[in-house]
Amino acid sequence: MILSKHNIFSRIKDSDNYFIVNPLFGSADILDASEGALYEDLRSGGNATPEFIEMLTENGYWVDEVAERKLFNSKYLDFLDNREKEEVQLFFVPNYSCNFSCTYCYQDQYTASISDLSKPIIDAFFEYIRIDFALRDKYITVFGGEPLLDSPKQKELITYLLQKASEANLEVCFVTNGFTLKKYIEILKTARIREVQVTLDGTAEVHDARRHLKGGGTTFSQIVEGIDACISNQLPVNLRMVADKENLVNLPELAGFAIERGWTKSPFFKTQLGRNYELHHCQSAPDKLFSRLSLYENLYSLIQQHPHISEFYKPAYSISKFLSENGSMPDPLFDDCPACKSEWAFDYTGKIYSCTATVGKAGEELGTFYPEIKKDLERIREWDSRDITMIDNCKNCSVQLACGGGCGSVAKNNNGKVCSIDCRPVKELLELGFAAYSKEFQQQ
Repeated sequence: MILSKHNIFSRIKDSDNYFIVNPLFGSADILDASEGALYEDLRSGGNATPEFIEMLTENGYWVDEVAERKLFNSKYLDFLDNREKEEVQLFFVPNYSCNFSCTYCYQDQYTASISDLSKPIIDAFFEYIRIDFALRDKYITVFGGEPLLDSPKQKELITYLLQKASEANLEVCFVTNGFTLKKYIEILKTARIREVQVTLDGTAEVHDARRHLKGGGTTFSQIVEGIDACISNQLPVNLRMVADKENLVNLPELAGFAIERGWTKSPFFKTQLGRNYELHHCQSAPDKLFSRLSLYENLYSLIQQHPHISEFYKPAYSISKFLSENGSMPDPLFDDCPACKSEWAFDYTGKIYSCTATVGKAGEELGTFYPEIKKDLERIREWDSRDITMIDNCKNCSVQLACGGGCGSVAKNNNGKVCSIDCRPVKELLELGFAAYSKEFQQQ
């Protein structure tokens, strides 16, 4: 018998207690200081009391190595079966043009196409997904650029796209900067809208300094009006803040604004926080970027000082939030990259891509759906096969089943190949998460 290779053990931040979790066995426990010392001693080759060994054995922390390997293989096969049944998110980009000039835009170096979206291209997209994804549950997310530009032609094309989606009985999401959202409400109400993702990077002064119109001009107040209009028309809003060192300090004020506006009480409102990071090219000011860990360390500190933030946004801290809200562990994460599995992307030029991180980037095309259907099967297989069993650096990592290997696009940008690592600081995030949600854990 040995300690499981999938044990994740560390001390809880600002506490004398420890945590131990095992994603393979679905176990999670808090250990007091003396139990933590016993585990440390056992890990160093020492002995532990029979009672402590019994507890470890019952929860899958102390295992037979052969039995553990069999369980890993069994759960991996379950994962593969379930992945084939997952709902597929199909991104469609009607244009890469935008009315904003955001300070951190990663699409600003994309080469503009001389072609425009047309109804025949929309028809070809729906025909392609009707055949290629016939046996999968699916929904469409309209992405950009900015998909809700304020022009008669754009409104006509978006109306037609939503009509085709309704005919196919598909739900639709929109990712928009929100500036002209209010003008699209009546059009959106004609379809089955799952959610509208809108970005606010802070309260007015902070947001307007980062997300302004091309040529200048503020955007905050118009976006707020659009969010209000969505909520009042029961169109679900997913409010996103893109965070870096310039604006995270404004999170308490943004949370307070949303609370005072009544948004956080609405069943049609939720939030997410995205980290500003280098995707395809270097940021003009990379020193303003957080690492994944430093972002969450700062979030932890901010929420300690301003508890009302939790009414607006609750950080995941890896699997900590899930564990606190559900009282159980999530399934083992054999893969954290949905590209070419539960996510595909398509654009108005007729090209097919793996995901939102690659769509529109020259050289990342995987085929075309218009004017003819062509697929680069070898490159598609590279994306489709990516999981922790295919990444050498993941195979002996204790956090592999909570990390899932990270993002394939970031891994490719950093390492030159899809099947390589984009590591998550899982243990450190759990240290924060067990501290942040300690009350919830104590009640379980």
